[in-house]
Amino acid sequence: MVERLEPGTIVYDPQTRKVGEYRDKAGPYAMLRPIGGGREWQADPALIRAATQEERLSAGVKALNDRFREGLATSRQLDDVSRPPVPVPDCATCEELAARREEAQAAFDGSAVTDANVLLRQHQRRDHDGAPPARRRIFRYVPYSIVQDASAQPEYEARCVSGDEAECGAASGRCGDPAEVEEWQRKHTQETRHTRYRRSFADYAVLERQG
Repeated sequence: MVERLEPGTIVYDPQTRKVGEYRDKAGPYAMLRPIGGGREWQADPALIRAATQEERLSAGVKALNDRFREGLATSRQLDDVSRPPVPVPDCATCEELAARREEAQAAFDGSAVTDANVLLRQHQRRDHDGAPPARRRIFRYVPYSIVQDASAQPEYEARCVSGDEAECGAASGRCGDPAEVEEWQRKHTQETRHTRYRRSFADYAVLERQG
């Protein structure tokens, strides 16, 4: 168990394989609440531990997806998704998530950029009563077509996320052909018996002005 847990600490419960927010003690149990809200559950204090960065990101994205599936997202939230959230000045959590987003952008990891944006929006709605007001901008409509950049090679990659308490983390590296990634997955499964992977695809696009 994580020593001296404070309410709000994000932890991982290996018995349920879920990430939750520590609320308080209830007799011999630790009370955890799902990320994004929901019914609390009891966990063994001797087993829970601090959630890893990847586990927190995954749980945050899952919570947002669940809210959309249940029809709980408002039109304001849908509008927020259309643009990257802006960090609130002098907020350590905002700065941490913004820095994580910048690192992902530098590594051309679009999936991690999206995950960081999701968690930043959730944090701002929960702790700042919504994201900071955006500057008003006026755009002039210009018709463009978005096409794949034929001069750049698409990239494929897979990372092993098998494991009960911690992910394996082995990665294929960036490949120019999906068959190379699949071959790496087969070999890794033969060597480790791991069967769960997170796959990603990246390409380059250009906007071509119409007319």
